[in-house]
Amino acid sequence: MTDIKETDIKGKAICLTEGLFYKPHAKTAHGLLSGSKRFEVCAVIDSTIKEKDAGLALDGTARNIPVYQSIDSFLADGGQADYCIIGVATAGGILPPELKDAVIKALKNGISVINGLHSYLNEQEEFKALLTTVPAKIYDIRKPKHTNKLNFWTGKIFDVSNIKIGVIGVDCCIGKRTTSKMLVDALNAKGKSAEMIYTGQTGWMEGWDHGFILDSTVNDFVSGELEKAVVNCANDKNPDVIVIEGQSALRNYSGPCGSEILLSANVDGVILVYAPGRAFMKGWEHLNIKTPEIEDEIKLIEMYGKKVIGISLNTKDISQEDAISFKKKYTPILNIPIVMPMFE
Repeated sequence: MTDIKETDIKGKAICLTEGLFYKPHAKTAHGLLSGSKRFEVCAVIDSTIKEKDAGLALDGTARNIPVYQSIDSFLADGGQADYCIIGVATAGGILPPELKDAVIKALKNGISVINGLHSYLNEQEEFKALLTTVPAKIYDIRKPKHTNKLNFWTGKIFDVSNIKIGVIGVDCCIGKRTTSKMLVDALNAKGKSAEMIYTGQTGWMEGWDHGFILDSTVNDFVSGELEKAVVNCANDKNPDVIVIEGQSALRNYSGPCGSEILLSANVDGVILVYAPGRAFMKGWEHLNIKTPEIEDEIKLIEMYGKKVIGISLNTKDISQEDAISFKKKYTPILNIPIVMPMFE
């Protein structure tokens, strides 16, 4: 999808995760359940969720967002929505077969589809034919922009005096966007104005005003689009702090990323997201690719001339007690604040 402005798409939405809600693939849905300025999520569609409230299923916090077994049951209950969001991010961006029927059902009932996958549904013959018969649309938001609409890096980033914080992780699906959002919320709550630069499709769905979808941008223009987003944010909002959401990881073999945020965005500091319970890189356990040690990753970031000013712990797969022990052990060693955002 190209040329979509912030005001173009807003409204009530159902979030589709059929069979995947409890897996990391559903991080899009998880992010939207935590809040969105673009969509009002009014239901989650997934027959495998036991709880009646999607918030309870996510983290034990009721959000008054009901769970339905199917789109049919949502509609039968009088449910109404403008959009159906594909709430998963799969390896390779392929639409999971178990979600396909629900997408078709939504379109046939006049509910437009928000697709954040690399698989562009508008270009598939089955969906192209269907769209000629239904009063609904498919928005492929991860479709690359044409290069004549992209920006090359200029150096204007050096004129931005606002504090710029990059949130970098040691791996994929580790909590970079969640940490970024929580940091912005915490700063605003403390009386400091803060904005987030989104760099993924979920950030776009959450409704942040500035950013771009990094992994669907032609590589030559990634640095320029990042710079443009930061410069525009500074000019439009002039926040005390600009928080830049990271993607992938500096040493992720399948998609190394992060140096653009460190250098092209000229960040003033880095929050590093680390998961003590993750021994191997996500998805590459069978190759025994180990997750970098926290001290080594800090040294690598320092080689870019940047300073890690805080650690955000992803505490999945370890107990709260073990997380606290990790914090107590490494705080004096690293001499850097360590927080456990899901516990503290």
